[in-house]
Amino acid sequence: MSMDRLTASRAQRSQAYEMSAQNSQTQNGSAMSEFFSEITSIQQGIERINANVAKISALHTRLLNVIDEQLKEQDTIELDNLTNETRSLSNSLKDRIKGLEGSPPGPDAQMKRNRTALLRSKFLEALQSYQLFEKDAQVKSRQRTERQLRIVKPDATPEEVRAVLEGGGQQIFAEAISSTGRYDSSRSAYKEVLERQQNLRKLEQTLANLAQLVVDMGVLVEKQDDTINDIEATAQSVEDDTEKAFVQSIFGSLR
Repeated sequence: MSMDRLTASRAQRSQAYEMSAQNSQTQNGSAMSEFFSEITSIQQGIERINANVAKISALHTRLLNVIDEQLKEQDTIELDNLTNETRSLSNSLKDRIKGLEGSPPGPDAQMKRNRTALLRSKFLEALQSYQLFEKDAQVKSRQRTERQLRIVKPDATPEEVRAVLEGGGQQIFAEAISSTGRYDSSRSAYKEVLERQQNLRKLEQTLANLAQLVVDMGVLVEKQDDTINDIEATAQSVEDDTEKAFVQSIFGSLR
């Protein structure tokens, strides 16, 4: 009778172990499914950023040459919407990549680190590409602003050009409008300069946000490297301790 109970107890323990193993495998499978789903979603977000950047670049170019006021207003609204959407999406992706890099260790930790590192690299490429487009737009907008200034004041000094590029120069245009007979052309040039100044402020803000994102991603890289180094150091320490214990056990058995 006692043997029957022992056999039953062993069977129950075996069944419990198998169920525990199955639950563990199910949970791990679910976690990996969630991981790959998040990876795919972030990849799609990066592709959306790249598509938005291409549209933003085209709008910057078009706004430098468009004359029709209605089209100019429509393009400006579309540009602002795309810029805001891309900024929000970039910040969200940064936080989500950070979440992946903070995943707890497990049997698939190395694979997760590799996939996340590749994703982070693609995200940084998208940010840096966006930076290049915005810097190019900034240079062209500055050049256009200076050309408009020289329409009303061909002998403008470098200091006056700098003042206009930094958002000032109203007095320069007021004097030019009142002292020349080209009232219409001076007013038109001044109007475009005001638009360029506003555009330059937006570009500067976007570039500042992108620079901060790149810095944040760099910090994430450093933190991940530190974590990997800590894990490797711990693993090496455990390996050394195990080896020492093994050697001691051998020498102990020989005594």
